[in-house]
Amino acid sequence: MFTGIVEELGEVTAVEPLADASRFRLRGPVVTDGAKHGDSIAVNGVCLTVVETGDGEFTADVMAETLKRSSLGALTTGSRVNLERPMALGGRLGGHIVQGHVDGTGTIVERTPSEHWEIVKVSLPPELTRYVVEKGSITVDGVSLTVVDAAADHFTISLIPTTLALTTLGHKQPGDPVNLEVDVIAKYVERLLGDRSGSVQGLLPDDLATGQNLPLGDQGTGQDPR
Repeated sequence: MFTGIVEELGEVTAVEPLADASRFRLRGPVVTDGAKHGDSIAVNGVCLTVVETGDGEFTADVMAETLKRSSLGALTTGSRVNLERPMALGGRLGGHIVQGHVDGTGTIVERTPSEHWEIVKVSLPPELTRYVVEKGSITVDGVSLTVVDAAADHFTISLIPTTLALTTLGHKQPGDPVNLEVDVIAKYVERLLGDRSGSVQGLLPDDLATGQNLPLGDQGTGQDPR
C-alpha cells in the first residue's frame, strides 16, 4: 500500500520491448536504497515489482494489461517519473490509501498559474465520474491530491510549489496523459451496496423495481433474497 506522497522524481534510463510487455530501467537512488528483488515501487502511481537493482537503478517488467490501462506505455528514455516505496507498517499515512492499481487515464486539459499555486484541469473518463467528489481524494500520476471541483468529464486540482517542483505534475503540459486512481473506499462502498441491491448479479434498476429476474427472492417486492 502507498500513500501518494512522492519520495523521488526519477528517470527512465532504458525501455526494452518484449513480446507482450516492456522492461523498464529506472533511476531512483532514494527508492532503491535497500530495495531487493520482489519489492514493490510505485512508478507514476503504478505498483511495479522490482526485478533487479544496482547503482541507484532498478528494472521492472510491465505487462500488456498495465500498458493498456495506464500511461506507462508512453514513457521513453529520459522521461521523468514519480517514485514511491510502499508505506512501512506503523508509518504515517501522509496522503490517503493508494493501492497502485490505476483505474484509468486522464489528460491535462489546461493549467492556470497564480503567484503561489497552480490550478490544473484534468479530463475524467466517464466510468470514473461517480467516484470523484469535491474535496475528496484522487491519485494523479501517483500523487495524492484533493479535488477542488468535480464535473462529469473533468476535475481540477490545486498544486502547491512543492508539488510543482518535486513531481512530474510540475512539467506536464496540456495533452499529456496522467494515471488516475480513485479512492478505493468509494469502490468498496459501491460494491457492498450493489451486493445488497442485487446489481452486481447483473440486475438492472428496472428489474429491482418490478421484481423481474430476481434470484430466489420475493417476486414483485425487490426484497433481498438473503
